[in-house]
Parts: sequence; structure tokens; C-alpha cells
Amino acid sequence: MGLFDFFSTDIAIDLGTANTLIYIKGKGIVLNEPSIVAFDKNSKRIIALGNKAKEMQGREHKEIRVTRPMRDGVIADFEIAEGMIRAFIKRVRAGVLSSRRIVVAVPSGVTEVEKRAVRDSAEHAGAKEVHLIAEPMSAAIGIGIDVDAPVGNMIIDIGGGTTEIAVIALSGIVNEESIRIAGDEMNYAIMQFFKRNHNILIGERTAEAIKCEVGSAVPLKEEVTIQVKGRDLVGGIPKTTEVGSAEIREALNECIVQIIDAVRQTLERTPPELSADILDRGVMLTGGGALLKGLDERIRMETNLPVHVADDPLTAVVRGTGKVIDNLNDFSKVLIRNRRY
Repeated sequence: MGLFDFFSTDIAIDLGTANTLIYIKGKGIVLNEPSIVAFDKNSKRIIALGNKAKEMQGREHKEIRVTRPMRDGVIADFEIAEGMIRAFIKRVRAGVLSSRRIVVAVPSGVTEVEKRAVRDSAEHAGAKEVHLIAEPMSAAIGIGIDVDAPVGNMIIDIGGGTTEIAVIALSGIVNEESIRIAGDEMNYAIMQFFKRNHNILIGERTAEAIKCEVGSAVPLKEEVTIQVKGRDLVGGIPKTTEVGSAEIREALNECIVQIIDAVRQTLERTPPELSADILDRGVMLTGGGALLKGLDERIRMETNLPVHVADDPLTAVVRGTGKVIDNLNDFSKVLIRNRRY
């Protein structure tokens, strides 16, 4: 081991729309925080990021802007995203001078321009070598699927910005569907529901809390009601209203239908031998969206396939990316190929 190797480390990143997770070789998952940045509007200096920035969301004054540099699974604000990646890496890399190799998980439907943006940001954050891997492939590796086997496996990875559906066999993605309907869109649907039906304006954080608390894809055994606080659109004053879980389910229904339609389209394009494998092995749900109550049951009802929620679905992608960085030579076939410009 040379001196440079001693002062460098290999890092795996799940650069998600909602959360950024970082895995360091030999240490495991060392960071899991919201992909949110608070910065000074005048100087563009980052004031806070992650959990601290999330606490400021919706409460900032005119000198501060709180933003999410990732949208729909890809970088929307290059400068702020680069600063966020650099700051997160600096935070977890105590005593280490540089990152020798970084593997970043990206949506399978990412464009060449978007891939280049991720690579550039990682390089500017100090990486000497950057590799990209598709999120559904990484999720499959993370939950322990043998992606090299001549057997079909179907993964549905529902994140904050995108839902990734892929059929995987022989270390490759046979067919895929990447739609920009996921956790964020569900939050937006809840916000719109309150606007239309209750004349109340609620924030993104409140919408997410409601989705996590009472959101569901199928009727609950015991329907519940919750108190929701927001701003009255007519009077402009703070107001509290009561809503039931059935109403929230109705608000989320369109997003769920679109995800199920994308699953059907992927199944229609799947070769018959692999379809038989999926019927035997079932479908694996990963990502934060997999935790929506009853979603596995709803997909099972609509497709007649066995559906399983992965253990700890939120960290499936970063765990897979971590396995790849730990054994880069063994997993070289699953990486997204570099295209020269």
C-alpha cells in the first residue's frame, strides 16, 4: 500500500432526490441524511445541509434559501449539488485526504448529459475515479440477489424522485421502466388534495408526514383520522382540519395507478422465460416508497404476482453500491459503461 492509498478511501453514494446515503469501504453506511441544502442567497455559501437544513425548510427568511439540488433522481442545481456532495464527503471522511474511487447509484433512465453531471460533481468533490451503477441493479445486489445468475429477477425501487422498475438477469438489465412518479409526487398529490378539498395550504414536510402516518394503497383494517394544520386559502389565517385515511388514500391513488401501469408495461416486454422466473420468485420492492402501507398487497392484487418488501428497503441501494465498491473487479460487468465524448 502506497502513501496515497493510506490517505485515500473508497466511497459508495446513493445520491437520492430525498436522501443521500454514503458507504465507506471497511466502515459500512456512515451517513443517511436528507438531500437538502440551506445557503446564503447573496454569497451562495452553504449554511446547513441534511437534517439541519430540513429543520429550516419552510421557515427560512429572505436572506436564506433552502433547496433540494436533486430533482427526479438527477442533479437540478449543479453548483449546490456539488457543494452538498463535497460537504457530505468531508463530514464522513475525517482524517482522509481524498477519495480514490467513488461509485454513485443513478436512475436507470438517466440521460448522457445527466450522467456527465453526476461524474463531474463527484470528480470536483475530490474523486480520482468515478463509476456509475443503475439504482435497480444496485438495489438487487443490496438485498442479496445473485444478479450474475441466468435467472430473471424483477425489482421495483420507489425513491423520492423516480420509480425504477427493472428485470435483471446475467449481470444486466433486460428491460426497464423509469418514471418520475414517486415519493415527491405523492407528497404533491396530498398538498393538492388539501388545496382543492379543504381550502388549506400545507407545506411539503407536512404532506410527507401525513403520507408516512396514514397514507395507504389499500383500505386499512382500522381507518384513522388525523388533525392537519395549514393556512386557510380564503381567510389567510392558520387553520386546523380533520381528515380520514380513506381521503388520503384517494389522493394517492393516481400516483399508485401510474406505478402499477409502469410495472405492467415492463412485464409485457419481458421475454417469456424470464416471466416464468418472476412468477416463481416474485417481485422485490425497495426504496422508501416500499414502506407505503399496503402497496405490496395492491401490486399483488393488480398483477397476480408474489410481491415482497425487502428488509430495510431504504438502504438497499447504498448497501448494493457498497458491495460493488468492496469488490469492484467482481462487479465490473454491472457498472454503467463510460461513453467518451
